[in-house]
Amino acid sequence: MKFGFYTLGCKVNLFETQALMQQARANGHAICTEDADVFIINTCSVTAISDRKNIRAFHKIRRENPNALIVACGCFAQTEPDKLEASGEIDLICGTASRGEIIALCEQAVQGNREMDLTKFRTLNRTYEVLPAGVPEGRTRALLKVEDGCDQYCTYCIIPYARGHVRSMPLDLAVQEAVRLSQAGVQEIVLTGIEISSYGQDLPECCDLTDLIAALCETVPDTYIRLGSLEPRTITDAFCSRLQHYKNLRPHFHLSLQSGCDNVLKRMKRRYTAAFFAERCEMLRESFPDCSITTDLIVGFPGESESDFAETLDFIRACDFSDMHVFPYSVRPGTPAASMPDQIPLVVKNQRAEAAKVVAAQMSQNYREKFMGCTLEVLFEHPEGEGWSGHSAYCFPVHAQSTEIAKNKLCRVRVTELTDIGVSGQL
Repeated sequence: MKFGFYTLGCKVNLFETQALMQQARANGHAICTEDADVFIINTCSVTAISDRKNIRAFHKIRRENPNALIVACGCFAQTEPDKLEASGEIDLICGTASRGEIIALCEQAVQGNREMDLTKFRTLNRTYEVLPAGVPEGRTRALLKVEDGCDQYCTYCIIPYARGHVRSMPLDLAVQEAVRLSQAGVQEIVLTGIEISSYGQDLPECCDLTDLIAALCETVPDTYIRLGSLEPRTITDAFCSRLQHYKNLRPHFHLSLQSGCDNVLKRMKRRYTAAFFAERCEMLRESFPDCSITTDLIVGFPGESESDFAETLDFIRACDFSDMHVFPYSVRPGTPAASMPDQIPLVVKNQRAEAAKVVAAQMSQNYREKFMGCTLEVLFEHPEGEGWSGHSAYCFPVHAQSTEIAKNKLCRVRVTELTDIGVSGQL
């Protein structure tokens, strides 16, 4: 059979799609982009906008694959199965559970067995479901999901309801997967999960994320390890002192901020203060000189006053991030924040987002300017224009004009100029 895939949302969804693709190939099926027998859509539900994107994707894929069995899995399928059924485009709804059985389920359905009990596919897992990390075509970079679920319950977020409690991949299995990826030629492994800072809290062997990172760096010393999004509580003296000497740990740390104002952080139910966050940034810079610290920011959260927003702008300038993703708050039905008083008008949220993006762009430029004339090691990923583009150890994009570069090849590039979001240079 021919299987098609479409992924919305985060790196966790992308990892899970790659795992499903690998299982489909292992069962003898082909992967296609059109005229599929089965089309699996991995959905996102982080915002109401994401929900609308899901529905549009369903209609588009049904038009392009009118005879295919169309399957929805992922967070939207878990939290809004009734809306999926109402769309009239989905044949099977699988949610976020029992991913390892989805390909077999599709095979049975194509053979005519569609009258099956799918209840278990909507019941959240209580233990970690191990899925094989997919080796991407070209073997440049691979995702390794090591954790699922979240116990934070921030007031704006639906994901704990879609993913359930924290479950961690056992450390020995994570190491085995990293070895397999490294032996397959992958040069960089990106650790991902719904909330990887909570890694290990459910495991009997009493390990944490620092233990996992150290084990991976030691086991695959010739493969780079890059970290996904971290909560600021992850950055401790033990984290810094233990990990700062690993040459294969990428010096890029994405710390989730959301607001630089304590009043707003409290309403968001974020479990830190702005001062605590700033201290973590300083700890990283002391232990990992020149490291890249990036973050996420939500503006226009319910009750955010003009003075709250001004406080946040002052805070992000003081933190001097190397890059920042800015989002106007999006009402997500089913979360506590959706019913909070003092909702901010859309026009105000957008104005604040634009103001924050101006600050973010200037900080990014300031950070990248530090590398002018320096030589960076770059893992090139794809051709662009008359050259190739990839990412530096610090995460920002690097472009070099050369026909000598090949995909999945590490090269040394001398930085000669800035681009809008990265740098360019010469081999």
